Amino acid sequence: MNLPELSYVQYWLVYNAFSFTIAVMAASGLFFLLARSYVAPKYHIALYLSALVVFIAGYHYFRIFLSWDEAYDFSQASGTYVPSGKPFNDFYRYADWLITVPLLLTELIYVMALPRAKANSLITRLVIASVIMLVTGYPGEIARDDMTTRLIWFVPSTLAFIYILYVLATELNRVVAEAKFSEAVNRRIFAARNLTIITWLFYPIAYLVPVFGISGATAEVIVQLGYSIADLTAKALFGVMLYLIAREKTLAEEPEYARTAATP
Repeated sequence: MNLPELSYVQYWLVYNAFSFTIAVMAASGLFFLLARSYVAPKYHIALYLSALVVFIAGYHYFRIFLSWDEAYDFSQASGTYVPSGKPFNDFYRYADWLITVPLLLTELIYVMALPRAKANSLITRLVIASVIMLVTGYPGEIARDDMTTRLIWFVPSTLAFIYILYVLATELNRVVAEAKFSEAVNRRIFAARNLTIITWLFYPIAYLVPVFGISGATAEVIVQLGYSIADLTAKALFGVMLYLIAREKTLAEEPEYARTAATP
């Protein structure tokens, strides 16, 4: 991928966004591990998965951060950052998604503590769709200068993406209604689901930035910032919302256990 020349502000905007993302992922991972004492044991797996997701994301963002730093050199003559000749490895992001996206969908199902058959059915379908979405999306992602190739791969990736959103928006409603959770728990679950749907819309928008005719430094900055913001909300903030679901369910289902834990 040919890297564009960046202004001083553009380079450091992306650089600091990567650094901030690493810090948030690490801090939220520690929070999820410590917060498990505030929820019933059957919800610990959801918090462990949340911690695993952000730790994996933090590692890959660290690698992206290092690759970005090596890919550019500061030019004293122009006062800009120019490509160093070393490649910027953006594959770390897709490697991260290939692991964390299925885990994100799995932890949402686990925190609801559904009957095993229903949980396994939802997890299987969502995980398969997420893998198809990512595997077909990557060839188009690296085709920054070939809009035809980018759009060709965008189609199957988007179909899988739409299927995931369909399951979250419709079938999840039915499953939650059958489970007969409390109103407070339902609100938490639907808030987490809506956050997932809204946040995930950032990904196709960032993916289509070059198709919209935006190119060069502006496109690179928008793509890197867009994906970083989406990952922060889809992983760290989503994990916090799952903790709130688990906490609310613990208070409703096991009040004695909840009373023995310190109020967060």
